[in-house]
Amino acid sequence: MPIELKMPALSPTMEKGTLAKWLVGVGDSVRPGDMIAEIETDKATMEYEAIDEGRIARLIIAEGTDDVAVGTIIALLAEEGEALPEAEAPVAAAAPAPAAAEVAVVAAPAPGIEATPKAPAPAPAAAAAPLVVRNDINATPLARRIAAAEGMSLDQIRGSGPHGKIVKADLGLPSPLALVAPTAPIAAPAASVPADRVFAPPPAGVPVETVKLSSMRRTIARRLSESKQTVPHFYLTARCTLDALLRLRGDLNASLAVRGVKLSVNDMLIKALALALEQVPDANVQFGGEELHRFSRVDISMAVAIEGGLITPVIRDAGALSLSAIAQASKALAAKAREGKLAPEEYQGGTASISNLGMFGIDEMIPVINPPQALILGVGAGIEQPWKVDGGIALATVMAATASFDHRAIDGAIAAQFMAAFREIVENPMLLLG
Repeated sequence: MPIELKMPALSPTMEKGTLAKWLVGVGDSVRPGDMIAEIETDKATMEYEAIDEGRIARLIIAEGTDDVAVGTIIALLAEEGEALPEAEAPVAAAAPAPAAAEVAVVAAPAPGIEATPKAPAPAPAAAAAPLVVRNDINATPLARRIAAAEGMSLDQIRGSGPHGKIVKADLGLPSPLALVAPTAPIAAPAASVPADRVFAPPPAGVPVETVKLSSMRRTIARRLSESKQTVPHFYLTARCTLDALLRLRGDLNASLAVRGVKLSVNDMLIKALALALEQVPDANVQFGGEELHRFSRVDISMAVAIEGGLITPVIRDAGALSLSAIAQASKALAAKAREGKLAPEEYQGGTASISNLGMFGIDEMIPVINPPQALILGVGAGIEQPWKVDGGIALATVMAATASFDHRAIDGAIAAQFMAAFREIVENPMLLLG
C-alpha cells in the first residue's frame, strides 16, 4: 500500500504553502529524517523530512507550485521491493476535495441571474466506519495504517522487526502499489476575488516591473490587513531619556568583551519591555472572544527584517533572562532568521512584540499589532535634543517609544501604567540588573 506524503502544517497559522523544490526524484530511496522537499511557508522556507522508509513512487505536485493546501497529497512512497507505477509528470495542486457525502455542486450564475442550487446527491446507504489506527501496538506506522485500512487486528501477530516490532511483511498482504491507477491531472479551481479586493492595474505608459508575491509577502499583507480591519488599535507614546542606559551599556560591554558578548540597545529594551509587562500583568494578555488570556510568563517576539519580508523569532521568558543571555539569544535567532533556518518552535507564540527602527534613524514609528497578540512596542532612534536634566535644560538623548494596544483586551489606564513602567525602567537602567 503506498504511503501518502501530504503537505505538512509547519506553523499554527499555515493554511497553504509553496512546494519550492523537490530534493528527491522518483525511485530514490529515503529513510526517516531524510530531507525530501523545501516548503515555503507563511514564515520561512523549511525542509520537509521523511518519517517513513521506502522509495519515492510518484511526485504528484510539481516543484514551484503555489498555494498547496495543508493536507494535500504531494507524493507517494513505496516500500523497498514494491513495484513502482508508471512514471507520470507532477501536476499543479488543487485544494483537497471534501468527502463525497458533503459535496453539492452549484453552477455559477451569469451576472444578474439569481442562482438556484441543485439538489444534493442522495446520501450513501451506509456511512463507512471511521478509520481507527491503533497506536498502542508495537508496530511501524505503515503496518498500523494498513491494518486499520484492512480491518485487521494486530494483537495476535508476532513481529519480525527489531524488538519484535510488527512490520508490513508480517501482515501477509500482497503489495497493491502496482495496481494504483495513474492520477489524472486536476486543474486548480479559479480563485474568486471579492469585488472590494479588485486592485487597479499600474498606470499606462509608466515603466514597471511586476513580480509575483511570495507566500510570505501574501501572508503579511493578509494578516496585517485583517489586523487593522478587525483589531481596535489605540496608541500611546512615551519619550525616554537614554543617556543612563547608554552609559550602562558601555560599562557592561567592556566587562563582557572577554566572553565575546556585546549588548545592543535593543537587547536592553527587550528586557525593559519584559520587566514592564511583569509589573503590569494586565497588559500581558490576549483577546479570546468570550475569554481573556492572561499570561504568567513574558515571551517577546522581536521583528527581524529578512529578504522579502519580516519574521518574529521569540525570546522565551525574557524577564527571567540576563542581559547577556538575551543578547546571545537575539543574535542567534536573527542570524537563523536571515538564513531561513528558524524552526517552527523558534517563531511560534510570543505574548508581545517589539519592532525597533532606531538603527535606521527613524524618529518615531507606530506599529501594527501582530494578531493574536494585544501589544506591540515600536521604537525610534535616540535623538539628542534639549531636555530637562537635573532641574535645568541640557542636551539629552531622547527616544520615542510608541505602543499599539488591542482595546478589546487592554484599556487606556492599564496601557498608561505599562508605558510609565517601561519608561521608568529605561531611565533607571540599573533595574535591568535586578
